[in-house]
Amino acid sequence: MLGETQGLRVSGEAKNLPSYPGPSKMRDCYCTVNLDQEEVFRTKIVEKSLCPFYGEDFYCEIPRSFRHLSFYIFDRDVFRRDSIIGKVAIQKEDLQKYHNRDTWFQLQHVDADSEVQGKVHLELRLSEVITDTGVVCHKLATRIVECRGLPIVNGQCDPYATVTLAGPFRSEAKKTKVKRKTNNPQFDEVFYFEVTRPCSYSKKSHFDFEEEDVDKLEISRPWNASNLKFGDEFLGELRIPESPEAVQLYEAWYFLQPRDNGSKSLKPDDLGSLRLNVVYTEDHVFSSDYYRPLRDLLLKSADVEPVSASAAHILGEVCREKQEAAVPLVRLFLHYGRVVPFISAIAGAELVTCALTQARGGPLAAEICQSHKPCEIDPVKLKDGENLENNMENLRQYVDRVFHAITESGVSCPTVMCDIFFSLREAAAKRFQDDPDVRYTAVSGFIFLRFFAPAILSPNLFQLTPHHTDPQTSRTLTLISKTVQTLGSLSKSKSASFKESYMATFYEFFNEQKYADAVKNFLDLISSSGRRDPKSVEQPILLKEGFMIKRAQGRKRFGMKNFKKRWFRLTNHEFTYHKSKGDQPLCSISIENILAVEKLEEESFKMKNMFQVIQPERALYIQANNCVEAKDWIDILTKVSQCNQKRLTVYHPSAYLGGHWLCCRASSDSAPGCSPCTSGLPANIQLDIDGDRETERIYSLFSSYMSKLEKMQEACGSKSVYDGPEQEEYSTFVIDDPQETYKTLKQVIAGVEALEQEHAQYKRDKFKKTRYGSQEHPIGDKSFQKYIRQRSETATHSI
Repeated sequence: MLGETQGLRVSGEAKNLPSYPGPSKMRDCYCTVNLDQEEVFRTKIVEKSLCPFYGEDFYCEIPRSFRHLSFYIFDRDVFRRDSIIGKVAIQKEDLQKYHNRDTWFQLQHVDADSEVQGKVHLELRLSEVITDTGVVCHKLATRIVECRGLPIVNGQCDPYATVTLAGPFRSEAKKTKVKRKTNNPQFDEVFYFEVTRPCSYSKKSHFDFEEEDVDKLEISRPWNASNLKFGDEFLGELRIPESPEAVQLYEAWYFLQPRDNGSKSLKPDDLGSLRLNVVYTEDHVFSSDYYRPLRDLLLKSADVEPVSASAAHILGEVCREKQEAAVPLVRLFLHYGRVVPFISAIAGAELVTCALTQARGGPLAAEICQSHKPCEIDPVKLKDGENLENNMENLRQYVDRVFHAITESGVSCPTVMCDIFFSLREAAAKRFQDDPDVRYTAVSGFIFLRFFAPAILSPNLFQLTPHHTDPQTSRTLTLISKTVQTLGSLSKSKSASFKESYMATFYEFFNEQKYADAVKNFLDLISSSGRRDPKSVEQPILLKEGFMIKRAQGRKRFGMKNFKKRWFRLTNHEFTYHKSKGDQPLCSISIENILAVEKLEEESFKMKNMFQVIQPERALYIQANNCVEAKDWIDILTKVSQCNQKRLTVYHPSAYLGGHWLCCRASSDSAPGCSPCTSGLPANIQLDIDGDRETERIYSLFSSYMSKLEKMQEACGSKSVYDGPEQEEYSTFVIDDPQETYKTLKQVIAGVEALEQEHAQYKRDKFKKTRYGSQEHPIGDKSFQKYIRQRSETATHSI
C-alpha cells in the first residue's frame, strides 16, 4: 500500500480538578479524545474524585488529516448533564515532542469562539470600473468558493459565510446563502466592495486608498428550530489585513482561525492537570521495491546462526518496549509465511514476546467483574461479616469455570498458533530427551504464563471487559490467575509452588488427576499441527458491537425518518442489528451474503462517516459515530467476509436515489458497479496484512533507535578484541556472536540510511510541488511553515 498512515495510542489521568460547588465537593468525570472537534474515544466515568485515574489505553489508526489532538475533561452532575471542565489541545506538529513520554499538561478553559476546524477557499480580485460619467473607481471582488471539514455540531451543520470589509470609517458586511446538511459547503458567491473614491480616469492613476482593508471572513452556522434561542454558532474566521493596493488577483486556501477577541488576556483559573502518554506515528509507505534490502534481511532472521545475531532479534534488543518491535515483526512474518520458522529458531532461547492474541471468555470475565462476590481467602484480609468457607467456595466455583473455559477452547485455537506450539513442543522434546513431560511443560509454560495469566489479571487489555477492574475484583482475578497458572504448570509438587499457606490450603480442592488430564488433552490439541480445517470451528465469536445509525432497507427514498439508531452486533457467523442491546435482532445478515463493504460518498445523504454493506438484493447504509469507528467497522466486516465466493469486484460509491445511481446515473437499481472494490481479493491471512507498511514501521523503529544500533556496534567491537569482564555500558545487549552480529548491524544501518535518503527526497519533492496556500497546505499550515524554516536554516548553515 502506498500513501500516508497514522497511528495513535493514548493513556492518562487527571489531578487537582476544581471542586464541585456542593456539599460533597467531588465530581464524576470522564475524558474524551478528539481529532480536532470530532470525538473518537470516551473513557469510563470515574465517580467521586478530583484526581480521576482513567488508566485506559486507546489505540486507533487515524483515517484522515487533523490539526489538533484534543482532550476534554467533562463532569456529569446528578441530573446526568455534562459540562466541560477544561481541555488540553496539542498541535499535530508538536506531538513528537511528547512521543511515548508521560507529560503533565495544565487544563485550559474551553471557549466556544476557539473551537474551530476546517479551511476556506477564497479568491480576491481588485479591478477598475469606469462609470457612465467617465470617472474611475476601484472595486474589490471577494469570491468565497467553498469550505471543507467544518465541524458537525449535535449531528448537523448548516453553514453560511459573512464577508466584512472594515476600516476606520465604515464596516460593510455581506452574507452567502445557507447550505443545508453539509460540512463541505460549495458557496461560489462573489461580493463586491468599493474601496476607493471615484476620480478622473487616467492610465497612470493609483488607488486612492483610505486605510480600508479586508478585515475578516467569518464562517458560522445558521439557527434552526433546535437552537433558535441561542442564535447562530460561530465556526471560525479569517482576517486578511492587507491593503487592496497589494491585491490584483489572489486565490488561496486558508485554515480557519479562532475568533479574535482583541487583546483581552484573562488570568487562567487553576483547572487541574492531565497526564498523557501519547504515541503518534506517521509513516509514508513507498512501493515494495524500496523495502527489499531491509525486508529480505528481516525475513532471513530464522536462518541466522545464532538467532541473536539476526535483524529481528536486534530490533527487539534496541526497542524500549518489546511489544512495539513484536507487533510489526510478527505481522511481517505472517504475511510472508515465516512466523513459524522464526519462532522455532528462538524456541531454544527465551521468547522475546508474542504479539498474537486471541482473547476469549468475555461473558465470564464480565460476570466476575459485575457480581462482586467476596472471594478473599487470606484470613488477615477478611472484611467484617465475611465467612472464609463461603469465600473459598465462591473462588473455587470461579476457578472451575475459568479452567473449563480454557481447557474446552482448544478447538478454537487459530491454526497458526497451533503450528507455533507444535514447533515449540518438538524443539523442547528434541533438546530434553530424558524428560517425558517436556512436550507439555514447554507449551504450558508459554500459554498459561504469558497468555492466560495476563488475560485473567487484566481482562480490559484483552478486550474481555471495557474498563479497568475495581480493587476487590482485581484481588479476585489475582487469586484466580495464581490457581489457574499452577494448574497449567503440571508441576509435581503444586502446593509447594505457593509462598502463602492459605493458597496451598485452597489448592487442595484441585489435587485431582482429572485436572492434570484436562490440561494435557488441551495441550495435545493446540500443539497438533495441521489437525483440522479452520472452517470446522462453528462456535459463534463476538467480534464487535455498538450503536450506529442505519437507513431503512425499504424503498423509501427521502426523509430523515428513514434513519434510525440501532445496536449492531457482528460475529463470525452473522451481522445483526437490534432496537437496543440485548433485544432480539430486527435484521440478520449472514456473513456469506456480504458481497462487499465500502465507504459511501458523503453527498449521497449529506452525512459523514457512512459506509455500505452490500448484499445480493440491496445495500444497507450505515453511519458510524466518527471516522475511527467507521474505519474499524469497515476493516473488520471486510476481513470476516473475505472468504465469500461471490465477493464483488465493482460497486457503486454513491446511493441509489430518485430512480438512478448518483455516481454513474444508471437507472437500473441492479446495474453493475462503476468503481473497483477496495478489498475484493480472495481471503487469506497474507492479504489482511500490508507487508510494506509493516516494513516501513520497522524502519521507523530502527531509525528512532539509531544511537542504540551504533552503541551495539561498539559493543560487538569491544567483545571481539577484549575477552575480559563485560563493560557495564554494553551489558544490556545480548551478543552471542560479535562478528555475526556486527555484520547484521552493518547491513541494518545501511538499509535504514538508504530509506532515510528516500524519505528526505520524498519530502523535498512533495513540498517543491506544493505551493503554500493550496488545498493540501493552506495558509496557516504550521507543518509546511516548519519545513520551509528548516530548509532555510539548513541552507544558511551550508552557506
